[in-house]
Parts: sequence; structure tokens; C-alpha cells
Amino acid sequence: MCLAKSMADTYEENRQTCKYVHSTSRGHEAIQLATAFNLLPCDYVSPYYRDESMLLGMGFSPYELMLQLLAKGNDIFTGGREYYSHPNYRGDDKPNIIHQSSATGMQAIPTTGIAQGISFLEKIQSEKLRKGPNAEMPVVVCSLGDASVTEGEVSEAFQFAALHQLPIIYLVQDNGWGISVTSAEARTNNANEMIKGFKGIKRISIDGSDFAQSYEVMKNVVDEVRKERHPFLVHSRVPLLGHHTSGVRKEFYRTDEDLAKHALDDPGPKLRNKLLEIGIAEETIAEIEDAAAKEITHHFQGATAAPEPDPATVSDHVFIPTPITEETGEREPAGKEKVPMVDAALFAIREIMEDHSEALLYGQDVGRRLGGVFREAATLAEQFGDHRVFNTAIQEAYIIGSTVGMSAVGLKPIVEVQFADYIYPGLNQLVTEISKSCYLSCGKFPVQTLIRVPIGAYGGGGPYHSGCVESTLLTIKGIKIVYPSNSADMKGLLKAAFLDPNPVVMLEHKGLYWSKVPGTEEAKNTEPSRDYIIPLGKGNIVLDADEDLIESGETCCIITYGMGVYWAKAAAKNFEGRVEIIDLRTLFPLDEQLIIATVKKHGKCLILTEEQQDNSFSEALAGRISKTCFRFLDAPVEVMGALNLPAVPMNIVLEKAMLPNAEKVSERIEQLLTA
Repeated sequence: MCLAKSMADTYEENRQTCKYVHSTSRGHEAIQLATAFNLLPCDYVSPYYRDESMLLGMGFSPYELMLQLLAKGNDIFTGGREYYSHPNYRGDDKPNIIHQSSATGMQAIPTTGIAQGISFLEKIQSEKLRKGPNAEMPVVVCSLGDASVTEGEVSEAFQFAALHQLPIIYLVQDNGWGISVTSAEARTNNANEMIKGFKGIKRISIDGSDFAQSYEVMKNVVDEVRKERHPFLVHSRVPLLGHHTSGVRKEFYRTDEDLAKHALDDPGPKLRNKLLEIGIAEETIAEIEDAAAKEITHHFQGATAAPEPDPATVSDHVFIPTPITEETGEREPAGKEKVPMVDAALFAIREIMEDHSEALLYGQDVGRRLGGVFREAATLAEQFGDHRVFNTAIQEAYIIGSTVGMSAVGLKPIVEVQFADYIYPGLNQLVTEISKSCYLSCGKFPVQTLIRVPIGAYGGGGPYHSGCVESTLLTIKGIKIVYPSNSADMKGLLKAAFLDPNPVVMLEHKGLYWSKVPGTEEAKNTEPSRDYIIPLGKGNIVLDADEDLIESGETCCIITYGMGVYWAKAAAKNFEGRVEIIDLRTLFPLDEQLIIATVKKHGKCLILTEEQQDNSFSEALAGRISKTCFRFLDAPVEVMGALNLPAVPMNIVLEKAMLPNAEKVSERIEQLLTA
């Protein structure tokens, strides 16, 4: 406690040096230390941004914490990329800490995903989980501020933990404030009262400023969860003695009366008085306080003198290398039948789950009864069991965000969002947690997850089952986006996506699943061999132009993907030999080498997309092509997409009016070739 107080005092006294926004644990020290002292190296913990005392209790030195405070290059957590008290850690000497963001409460889902993964591993290899001299089972601790429990995603985590009885402890530190908003303004009840609505989560409310009480309660709770394997919520009442952050200072909005009231519960003086009562000498306590102050001065001087990060490292760790770099296996093995895309996906998942015991599949309606609304998971639960293929609630945020924790414990989750139009509730987890985890943990916690998303219009699907989301997803850095247009590519890309150690979103066009949309029969291919894999980032020439016509300058190229491949093929029949078609297959990473070489060869280019055109990925790509190929272009790069409407209409006539089709593409090719 003396160390934590001296750290806070030092930061306040050196505000110009401590220029990056930070919070301290002042007022929260007792419950944080009590928690840390009861954890084992086999455990997992997700501290929140005020948990520096917890980190001290786990064994991190003040110097290590200060390196992050000052964003120094040898910050062991993130190399100067993250805020203070935003740790991540892999090791055998302390509990593991996944990366989590500053977004309030967002750590609840990824951390519950850790407990979900541990619970799964208990079923298949419990002995491997047991560590330590007494072969203890791991527990998971998710630390939260009380204001965060109003977040809907926290409730999603509570719901899943309660339903599946996961070994997780939610430690809620309640200081009565959410920045400048009091608890009375913001919530009808505290976390201890709220959790009553989640049947199956045990609870207790304690005075978190009292170290003795906090230690006893946390010891009992950790021991119980370690043995009995069920969720628990500890509601800890604590004072807030410091600022919300160094940038949002207490004097901005708190009264002297409020500050004086909180000071009465300062854990430091409380513990000091308790020590005096039980006979510890005043001189001994004074020596501890003096030694702590000197230690912090020493550490702060060292951290201040530490080097800044090397600017050359700024782009490191966005992704970790994938093992899949070459196309392998047979694309068209003899004796195999043609299969629709949906079956190719099903067969690929089946083979993956046969070969990889760490693979799981979950999402809405993918379980035993239905096997997916498009039957894309049919029979998988029967073959692999309900523990590996199972339904979830309608919780897109949980479905996506839980993969962070699952991946951290060595599992390889494949999850489904039922329709692309419904991915938006999951974007928070995709943006704040998944996409940034590898980069902000300096490669310690890449998230290996495959997120399958049916996409696109398929004839009367209506405004909430027909949308395209690729441009939205492509603004998120740190994820890969795959978009196959036929069954062979579906199988080869899906396997590469699964084996990629980074997060991959696989967009699967519903209109191509069964080739029921007129003109898409060629989406059915011979099923590739079991070992067939296509590396991500490699486009494909699906139609060649005539070499003589290219030489004479009478050709153009179409760059497209998904349903656009079939509109382009149908239109090209009206211009024999004059159109070359590139199927991108992967939108990120993008095969820029193939794109640029093709555009330079023809001098005329049309980018074709099903998305609404304005401000789309396709328009951005057109700009990049125009800049790179400027000297080789014979006409401006054209883009053709859907009309710029807020939704796809239900009526098929209106849908047709909105979307591109072969006739519309033919008209645009004619204009381009005669430009």
C-alpha cells in the first residue's frame, strides 16, 4: 500500500513528466492486493485501468509499471503503445493477462471467453490444466468498475457465465463514481443487487477498504471457485481518493465534502491503525513507509531515464506470420462430384474438426437441431458432440468477443454471425479487442479466430438479410477479410483462414451457397482434396482476354469478387475476348500485384461491387489504382456498385433496380471500351 501511495504521489508531483493520461489505485489498494495475493500462476486475470495495486501484488515491479506510464520502449507489456495499467502477460511465474482495451466493461466478454475455454478444456483434458504443488485448477478474475456493469456487453458475459457455470470471479470495485456521474444518477442498483437477476452466479458485498476482510473473502471465494467451478461476483465498496484520470481531475467536479467523506475510508490509514492495534511498532511502520518512498524515487528516476521506443518498430506485430503461403493440394481431383458452396464449407469444417481437436464451432442455431439456418453446419453436432458444436443466445458481441479468451487458452474457435446485417452489435469487440490484441500485446496475444458471416442479396431477402458490410469491416485494421465466389475457393480459403494465427472474417454470399440465383451455376465446383489450401491474399484470373486484342488495345479488365464475378462473366459474353476478369477472393490482404499488373496490361478498368458505391472499398481501390497506374491508363478507373440507398428493398423488382446485374455491367463495359 505504501508503494502504491508513493507512486500516486510521485506522479502527481511530476505531472509534466507523467504527461500521458493515467489513473491510480488510490482508495482501491486493499481489495486489489487481497485479490492478487490469492491468485496462482495457473490463473488468468483481467485488471482494469485502475488496478496498479493488483499488478504490484502479482509481482510486477513499480519500475515495470512506470515504463508503461511513461510509454517507454522497454515497457514489458506493450512497448510504449498502451496506457498505464493496461498490462498483458504470458508466463509461468504469474497469472496470465490477456490484452484488453480501455473501452469500459469490454473486457468482460473476452475474459469470460477464457473461462469458457477453460471449462471446455476441463471436459477433454482436465489433468493438463492442473498446475502447482497441489494440482490446482485455474480460476479467472475479471476486474470491473461498478459504472461498467450498465454496459450491455457486461450483461452478455454474466448471462453466458451463469448459463454455463464458468469458473470466473467478477470483481466489481464500486467507488460510487463513473467519471463525473454518481451512482445515483446512473444506475438503479449496484452490481451486488443487479446480479440477482442472473441465476447461478453467487455474490457477496464487502468493505473493500478493509484489507483483512478483503483478504479473507477473496481467499474463500477463490478457493470455492477453484474447487466448485461456478461463477461468483464480489461487490467491493471502496473510496475514490485520486483523480478519475490525470486529465479529468477530482477538483473539476467533486466537492470538498465528498472528498473528505471518501478519505475516511482510505485503506492505508485503516491498515496502519490495525497494525498498531495488534502490536506492530510505530517505528517499524515508519521504516516501511520511508523505504517505500525511497524505492519509488529510485524506480521513477530509472523509468524516466529509460529510452523511448524505436520509431522503426511502429508497424511491428500487426499480424504474426501465417504458415500458409502457397496453394497446395488438388483443386479438381478425379472422381469427385461438383458440390455447392454451402457443402464445400460444411465439408471443410468437418475435416478441420476431425484433424484439430482444439477446433470448436458455435453461434446462433448452428447446433444439433438445425445445423445452421442455411444448413451450413448440418450433422456436425451429431459427429463431434454438443460440447464442440453448440448454439448460443442472440449475442453477437459475445459470439465474437469470446474468441479472444478462447484463443488465449489455445483453442481455435470458428463462430458464426447469422447474417451480415447483424454483425454490428459485435463490432465493438471486433474493433476494440480482437483487432488490436496482437499489436498492443507486441505479438503475445494474437487472436486466432475464424468468423463466418453470410452476406449479400439473394432475391427478396429484404433490408435486414441482404446487406453488404465489407467496407465497414475493411476500415478495421488488424483483421483479414476473405470473400470466396465458388465452392473450390470456399474450401481452400476456409482452411487457410482457420490455420491463420490471426483473426479472419469470412464473408460467404448467400446467393451463391446453393447456386439458386440464376447465372450462378458455375459457383459449383468439383470438391477439392482434403489437403487443398489457398493462401490468403491471392486473387484469381477467372476469364482471360484474347492476347491479340490486348495487343491492339481493344480490351478492359474487371476487378470484382463475390456475386460480381457472375455478373461480370455473363456480361463478358457480349464482348468475346475483350474482357479479363479478376476475382479478388481476399479483400485484405489484397493481391495488389495481380491488380496492378492486370490494369497496366489493359489500360481500362472497371471495379464491380454489390455494395452501395459511394465511399466504398471499391472507390478507395479505384483511387489507389489511379495513382499507381496513372501513366498506363487510357480512361479513368470506373466503379460500379449498388445504388446509394440505406437498405436493400424487400420487393424483388425494387431489389433488381438497386443492384448491379449483367445487363447493367454490359452497358458499362460498352462505355469503357469505347472511351
